[in-house]
Amino acid sequence: MNSLHLAVAGFFAALGILGGADAHAESCDPRHAASPQYVAADCKFQNLANPDAKPSRGSWAIWTRFLTDKKVDTVPAEPIPVRALDRPALDKLDNTANHIVRLGHSSHLLKLRGKYWLIDPVFGARASPVSWAGPMRFHPSPLPLHEVPPIEGLILSHDHYDHLDAPTIEALKHRVQRYFVPLGVGARLRDMGVPADRIEELDWWQAARHGEVGLTATPAQHFSGRTLWDRNQTLWASWVIRSGGESIFYSGDSGYFPGFKAIGEKLGPFDLALMENGAYDSYWPAVHMSPEETVRAFQDVKARTLYLVHNSTFDLAFHPWREPLERVAQLAEQQGLALATPEIGEVLTLGRPRENKLWWRSLP
Repeated sequence: MNSLHLAVAGFFAALGILGGADAHAESCDPRHAASPQYVAADCKFQNLANPDAKPSRGSWAIWTRFLTDKKVDTVPAEPIPVRALDRPALDKLDNTANHIVRLGHSSHLLKLRGKYWLIDPVFGARASPVSWAGPMRFHPSPLPLHEVPPIEGLILSHDHYDHLDAPTIEALKHRVQRYFVPLGVGARLRDMGVPADRIEELDWWQAARHGEVGLTATPAQHFSGRTLWDRNQTLWASWVIRSGGESIFYSGDSGYFPGFKAIGEKLGPFDLALMENGAYDSYWPAVHMSPEETVRAFQDVKARTLYLVHNSTFDLAFHPWREPLERVAQLAEQQGLALATPEIGEVLTLGRPRENKLWWRSLP
């Protein structure tokens, strides 16, 4: 069980705010029947078979733990470094190169050979269905929402609140040309006012192209849902992005599974891998990776540089906030891996030299 999903959904269910009938009947979409991931009898998507997947604790045990266990050092005691950005600074970036800007958590702005793209953008103060409760950001966005340039393409990995933020989508819907999402997530966007003709839904291993950018939706081991009643009614995915002869892999949210090796064999190697690193726990080991699994998955996909995401913005688990970064940094040093841990707002340019900074070590 994903900690954020359970914490948010369980909290609002307990208050009686998330109500209504099961959406099962109206959410069944015959267009999904051709997907190998779709179980038509249940109108739900499923993960690949993985006999090595570690069992997760039940929902009640996890929710009880969130209510009763004390968290220690899960939120920074002092502000973390943020490099402020604005539109003129972005426009000055070389239009012949591919740039990745870390916005926080798993949110990234890409400038791919002069065209702007977004991955899982969350500009809101909370990863939550409401503005008054739920996990709050550790830091402001390095780029104000009103400074976001016109977006050529927007990529979503799945529909959880820390990846699909309704206020952000609604604010940007007139600035985005095309949306690339896993099967079923298009309905979420349409409900948020996105025109249907701008949305492209992909199953695992399906490819698309927009301008000079090629995309492939690839497997992940996770789950979906935005209430207690719609679990797995939409698909989740990792993504491969190709631009100007360079390639990026984005893991989305995932537990460790054999699919990483399959992705590396079929579509690798990659210049850069944005790998999930954070919100893991022994209570839900199948849907998020430990730091050691993050490194293993990075090696499986055959990428040159490991770029850590899904940390340093929201308090979603019980580990200390800097632990994911520190554990992977130590592993990378031991194994001689190229590591990227950019500060919030930092720009990484593919193919250009950079000095990686372990920025969290300087904080109290």
